[in-house]
Amino acid sequence: MAMLFASAVDDAAAWSAALTALEPGLELRVWPEVGRVEDIDSALVWRPETGMLGRLPRLRVIFSLGAGVDHIFADAALPAAPVVRLVDPALTRQMVEYATLAVLHRHRRMGAYQAFQARALWRQLPPRDAGDRRVGVMGMGEIGSACAAALSGLGFAVAGWRRGAERPAGVECFRGPEGLGPFLERSDILVCLLPLTRETRGILDAALFARLPRGAYVVNAARGGHQNEADLLAAIDSGHLSGAWLDVCESEPLSPSSPLWRHPRVVVTPHIAGQVMPGTAAAGVVEELRRVRAGKAPRRAVDPRRGY
Repeated sequence: MAMLFASAVDDAAAWSAALTALEPGLELRVWPEVGRVEDIDSALVWRPETGMLGRLPRLRVIFSLGAGVDHIFADAALPAAPVVRLVDPALTRQMVEYATLAVLHRHRRMGAYQAFQARALWRQLPPRDAGDRRVGVMGMGEIGSACAAALSGLGFAVAGWRRGAERPAGVECFRGPEGLGPFLERSDILVCLLPLTRETRGILDAALFARLPRGAYVVNAARGGHQNEADLLAAIDSGHLSGAWLDVCESEPLSPSSPLWRHPRVVVTPHIAGQVMPGTAAAGVVEELRRVRAGKAPRRAVDPRRGY
């Protein structure tokens, strides 16, 4: 049996090399050159074309080429095969690096110092202790928990928010709709690492921003579908938010005409917070594929009702 590979941004050759090094008999077929569709029992995809996966009659498992799976569930004709969330230790480390970078950029007031440099102005600003800076992490899954632990290790006052009842050890955690208000009220820097689901789409909007302390800073390294960019810019321009750091946008790539590019209090990066690396992620794919082919359920299957 063969595996379908479909992605406009990932390196098929690198994935083929990494996968076959661990599973020499694995045949990777790159879309659209798939041959006999009856030969394909698995798929490794990023933003697959609508209906693509439904054309594979013997498909037994779908792997997402990334931490998120919303791009797969967007297909209304998705077959019944389990969707497996890709877990890559290197991706988690990248996300920790990125969240830490964004928080430290705000905490150490690097935006102000960059503005001073542009004016050739030698000026020092008063420091603030990390223990007095309250960071809130939205989404306490594997990546969110790792980011929260890293930021806590730097001395920040970190709390998490999640929709479920589970409470990660070591970090204060709020949960559910009833905990969202108190969580936001104590978050000077808000870091969004939520999965994109029906419940979280558009969650970063005017109503949420209004519940943050005045001068709060927003970091979104999750999905562009979480944020209302017009509301975000309005909150920054009004002075209620001090700024934002965005790795994702409502529409990607971000239009050259978007005011986000040129706003002095917004940092934009092109969806690079965490990128899957074949050399470190292939082992997880092969492990789950072997389980499925042995008639076992995959360990990291996504609950389609929750979307994560």
